Amino acid sequence: MSAGAALRKRKTGRATYRDVLDAPPHMVAEIVEGALHLQPRPAMPHALAGSSLGVELGGPFQRGRGGPGGWWIIDEPELHFGEDVLVPDLAGWRRERMPDYPDTPHCTLAPDWVCEILSPSTRKFDLEQKRPLYAREGVGHLWLVDPAERTLEAFALAEGGWSPAGSARNDDSVSFPPFQAIAFPLDALWP
Repeated sequence: MSAGAALRKRKTGRATYRDVLDAPPHMVAEIVEGALHLQPRPAMPHALAGSSLGVELGGPFQRGRGGPGGWWIIDEPELHFGEDVLVPDLAGWRRERMPDYPDTPHCTLAPDWVCEILSPSTRKFDLEQKRPLYAREGVGHLWLVDPAERTLEAFALAEGGWSPAGSARNDDSVSFPPFQAIAFPLDALWP
């Protein structure tokens, strides 16, 4: 955190978007309930799982190759929900809700789907702080991928909370909402 960011934080007691902008480039900066959270860029297994999932979903859902199309699937979009700033590992918007892709550095429209890749350094933050914010903002689907455990858990938003929508382990087939139109083996995400 720069000296200017530290001074602003001491004055206001709450992190601001300036703190996100002032974060070191090798860190992911997020703000939840006024607190700045900095995490290092993802480790290689985390990055591979996210990139591979984007490949599996991008062709059929973003491009319509072998699937229905109609989605924007994005790696690490910056989401602004009021004062909260979140950066999920992947997020997707149905094009019927976001017909024009934004030409901005961040998005204020909640995604229809979010995926968090869990790691030892982010697990608690993803589960305890970010997951409730996704529900509060009306994100319809949440996937949690754990490269260390080789698992994927899918959830659907129901009555303001998360209901299980499927789980996979090792090489199980993945075909969960909102992407149940295709199936892929979970081990496509691992080295």
